[in-house]
Amino acid sequence: MCGIVGIAARGSSVSAEMLERATASLAHRGPDDSGTTIICETVLEALEVGLGNRRLAIQDLSPLGHQPMRDATTGNWIVFNGEIYNFREIRARLEKEGITFAGNSDTEVLLKAYARWGKECLQLLRGIFAFAIWDASEHALFLARDPMGVKPLYYFASEKHFLFASELRTLLQTGLVPRHLDQAGMWNYLTFGSVYDPTTLIQNVCAVRPGHYLSWKQGELREERYWDLVDDDRAAGVEGSASLSPHEQNRAEESLREELREAVRLQLVSDVPVGLFLSGGIDSSSLAAILSGDGRKLKTFSVGFGEAEFNEAEYSRTIAKEFVTDHHEILISQQDALDAVPSALRAMDQPSIDGVNTFLISRQTRAAGLKVALSGLGGDEVFGGYSSFRTVPRMERIYGACNRMPRSAQRSLGDLFALLAPSSDQNRKLAALVSENGNLLHPYFLSRMLFTPRLRSELLARLDNVTKGRAGTCLRDALGRSASLDPVNRVSYLESRCYLLNTLLRDTDSMSMAHGLEVRVPFLDHRLARKVLALPGSRKVGGRIPKPLLVRAVGDALPDKIVRRRKRGFTLPFEHWMRDELRPMMENGLRNIPDGPLGTLLNTAAIRNVWNDFLSGRTSWSRPWSLFILQRWCELNL
Repeated sequence: MCGIVGIAARGSSVSAEMLERATASLAHRGPDDSGTTIICETVLEALEVGLGNRRLAIQDLSPLGHQPMRDATTGNWIVFNGEIYNFREIRARLEKEGITFAGNSDTEVLLKAYARWGKECLQLLRGIFAFAIWDASEHALFLARDPMGVKPLYYFASEKHFLFASELRTLLQTGLVPRHLDQAGMWNYLTFGSVYDPTTLIQNVCAVRPGHYLSWKQGELREERYWDLVDDDRAAGVEGSASLSPHEQNRAEESLREELREAVRLQLVSDVPVGLFLSGGIDSSSLAAILSGDGRKLKTFSVGFGEAEFNEAEYSRTIAKEFVTDHHEILISQQDALDAVPSALRAMDQPSIDGVNTFLISRQTRAAGLKVALSGLGGDEVFGGYSSFRTVPRMERIYGACNRMPRSAQRSLGDLFALLAPSSDQNRKLAALVSENGNLLHPYFLSRMLFTPRLRSELLARLDNVTKGRAGTCLRDALGRSASLDPVNRVSYLESRCYLLNTLLRDTDSMSMAHGLEVRVPFLDHRLARKVLALPGSRKVGGRIPKPLLVRAVGDALPDKIVRRRKRGFTLPFEHWMRDELRPMMENGLRNIPDGPLGTLLNTAAIRNVWNDFLSGRTSWSRPWSLFILQRWCELNL
């Protein structure tokens, strides 16, 4: 696991000092090693390409894993962030073809695989990755991101420069990227509490999308999709593998158990110890159950508050005892968590209303001596664990019925909900569901919405239709590709490509890598996720057991106490803090918005209303918190 950066300069040179500075900005991601190189090209044009890497050594801890890494045979160079879990299998295949290796790293295997198969090597990889290869024969840069988007990769292109990095802040620190806010990114952030790929909060900085590769040659960019959760036929509405007979569905579900076990065990590949985040929920408990059968003593870690009302240690203890793990409880006080807030805000690569809890968990786990941890992240999106899997299909039906009403009836119903709307955020969303008159893209997006369209319009001082259209491009693409799925699977696709990708995975990456901790997510093995999505949604929801498909795949291993427990994550008491300990900081930050870069974009009176609504109990803490986070991020980075 690493941090990577690259700077290509057409007709000019790459500053070695700038490259070193950009690489050093990623030191928290890779504390074990550092390297840079500058490649000079004159064949097609005068060009210099600088590559930098900060390394967190997980595979091949020797100097032979150093990056940037060069292939002596082809002259290709690579910088790589991530893990290729099946690299030994790919290496064996290459060795049968006479290809030799100097070391034992997955980086070298990836470099050789690209030399042998070019872009087609992406079809062989099982892992989490973002990498860039200088292709010496093509005189081009080749960038790729893993299928599920676990690892981030950003880029900026101008007439003279092309830059890429693991973090947006690294691009800003080069001085080559103008520090201007992107209004489409602002629209995304106010809508969902995070910015949605490929847009970022900075103009002309984009994210490489999951399952895509990017080539840059002589100043020209080309991006293509190489994988998605649904194939192109199904995305186009052509009936495919989801149309299974009951017998075929049963067989597919039976084979899922082995697919799940393979996905989990693959991610144990490491030259350092691997632990497991154990909350005692169904997802992490399922991982513990699967791993308990391979004969090793599994290290498990749980993090919780010392205060009894927030501590759920009994559940993780139940699982640790059931599967005889080497269990470690890390208890923290609320004051410890409160004290971590400023550091967590500084660690955000892009603003997010979530993430502080992940920062805290990662810091405590790394301090306990763990370098790699498995997480149950993704289990809810893949196996149908959220309430949205039940509520959104119902909202679809309501929305469809409202759109079939005469406009006068829509207005009357919308007026009724509008009268109720001030009483709760839920009523505001119901009012929006009715009153949007067909303009709401899909009820799913309303379910994840932070500020409703009316409130967002009040906050944004100005927003033209072109910018709004650009902000919604990714949403329309995701919705279009999921259109042929049944309602439950459509929610699964949208949760995976929207909330999971742009909030949970991004926060997990930035907050864990702030401490040099690698977090692996077995439920997001792309082959497993796609296989689950191919099963009918009716197999994933319904009945009294949550995530029945996952529970059945694990067998009878999970105690009933765990399966039927009330869903609850590791939460921080922001509602209380913002009325008490954090109130002076919040009010000062919101008061400073008009004097900073947000001053020309946000309406001061609307900001004040959001804060007052929170204090009077008319809106949730997440809305003023999101505005404070946005202001603090701009203060730190612009």
